Parts: sequence; structure tokens; C-alpha cells
Amino acid sequence: MRYIVIGAGAVGGAIGGRLAQSGNQVVLVARGAHARALRADGLRLDTPDESLRLPVPVAETPDEVELTPDDVLLLAVKVQDSVAALDAWAHRPVAGGGTAGERLPLLCVQNGVAGDDLALRRFRRVYSVCLWLPAQYLTPGRVVAPCAPLTGMLHLGDHPARADGTLDAATLRPIAEDLARSRFLAPLVPDVARWKYAKLLGNLANALEALCGPMADDPRVAEVYGRVRAEGEAVLRAAGIPWTSPEDEEALRADRMTMRPVADAETGGNSSWQSLRRGTGSIEADYLNGEIVLLGRRHGVATPWNETLQRLANRAAAEGHAPGSLPVESLTRSVRDN
Repeated sequence: MRYIVIGAGAVGGAIGGRLAQSGNQVVLVARGAHARALRADGLRLDTPDESLRLPVPVAETPDEVELTPDDVLLLAVKVQDSVAALDAWAHRPVAGGGTAGERLPLLCVQNGVAGDDLALRRFRRVYSVCLWLPAQYLTPGRVVAPCAPLTGMLHLGDHPARADGTLDAATLRPIAEDLARSRFLAPLVPDVARWKYAKLLGNLANALEALCGPMADDPRVAEVYGRVRAEGEAVLRAAGIPWTSPEDEEALRADRMTMRPVADAETGGNSSWQSLRRGTGSIEADYLNGEIVLLGRRHGVATPWNETLQRLANRAAAEGHAPGSLPVESLTRSVRDN
């Protein structure tokens, strides 16, 4: 198999780099300065235990990749960038006939739950991934992955889930084995959505910490997250959507994934924090807090905290605000004023 990593930023770079390190064929898809740095010097993947230089093939557009039936596509762009990426790749021809959308497996390696259905509109063979992978991309050519001994945990399953509880093991098992050899915990689960909704509840803090700073530094931010998460849990209960417990998540990670310092790495935050830090102009709040807002409106549950975070995070990204620049008191006032 060859892995085509569509979006070689923090998550895609960490997964693609580890797969390449363990001997798999990998193509990293990146743009601009990041692509130029990757081509010139290889991927620099920094972890708590090592600093790697990985000479991985790089493409900037689908036209640069000749697809074969043995390719696996990993969609690792932010969810707000999914449609453009999916449209660019779905109609690419595959050697022997057909298109990528018709023939190739596509794994959605993304936060949130919306990306899977966006992919299913364009690809026949879609697989869902619950992503537990702290990683940072702030400098072209460099990805920091601060967990050890394993770099991350990736639950893999069919999308949509099969009614009989089975899995497409013929497709997923070889991928899981490659990931396991590449320092990932990669369980195959028929109920991957339960894990993804649990992760979504945790990701409701992304916009909050990007706007107001880390919860660990300010108990008021942690208190706000409690309210944000309570809304999320109320919405999921109203929608009849189950999720795994924090205890189940922690038991599986156990001591396999421990955050440790990485030399010369900037102290940073989650993926939304990184979007503000890099000034990308967009942020994933519509598909994290916005997912709760959407479900709340469908099921008659008020979500003022998540609505406010979604709105303020989008404004901060569009206007180029620095991460951590919103006082938590301003956020609280905005909720009360709505």
C-alpha cells in the first residue's frame, strides 16, 4: 500500500512521518512554504525522544500524483477545508480504470464528526477515524508530536457503521497493522462514532482555549468549559447519541501516550489555537461547537455558550486576532448579552 496524506500539517505530518519512518510508501500533500520546505529538507518530525529528518515525496496538487489501486487516501485537512480537498481528489483517475471516489479507500483523520458525511457524498469507500493525536505545525517543514512512547491513538471503523456490527476488516486491518508498527494505537471498532462524539465533547474546549488561554492557567476558563461541555452532553442526550466515558478513554490510553517536553518546540495549544497563531484566516469552530449548536437547534436544546464560542472564534480567525487575547470576562458578557 501507499498512503497519500492529504493535508500534511500537524496531524497529517505526524501520521505520514511515522508511516514513512517505519518503511511504508507515503506521499505528503502540502502547499506553499510548507511544501517547499518539505521538498528541500524533508519532513522534520520532532518528538520527546528524537528529531527526525524524513525524505518523503511531496505533492502540491492531485495532478502530481499518479493514483494506483493500492493507494489509501488519508484526509487530514481541517474539516472546514474538506470540501475543496475532496472535490480535488474524488475525480482523479486511478490506474486500470475508475476514479479515486469510486475505487480508493478514504480515511477521515479529522476532528469533529461532519467530515465523514462530507466525504461520503464524494467517495464510496469512507472510513471514520477517531483522532487522539496532540501535534503542532507552526513552522514550514516541521511537525512536533509530543506524546510518547506512542505518538497517538486512532480508532478505525466503517462509515457508515454496519448494522450487523461487523467491519471491513480486509481493508482496515492492514492499515491498522501499518499504524501499529508506526507507533500508534490503532484499534478497529464497529462503534467508532461513540469514540468520535466523546472526542467532540473534549474538542469543545478548542475554541475556548484558543480565545482565552489554557484551562490549566486559569480556573475561570476551566469553569466556562464545564458549562460548554454540559451543553454538549445535554444535546447528545436529547439526540439519543451515545459516547464513551472519559474513564474508558483514559484506560485505553493509560501510560501509552504521555505528553512530554520537546526540545526547541514553542509552547502552544490545540488545533484551533494553532490556526490563530498561524493566521490561517479560518478555524474549525463551525464543526466542533457548531456541531452542538446544530444538534441543539434540531432537538430544542439551548446552546448559548457554544453559539458564542462559535461566533467569537470565527471572528477572531477572520480578523487575525492573536490566540489568548480575549479576556474570559468578555466571553461571559457576550453569552449574557445574547
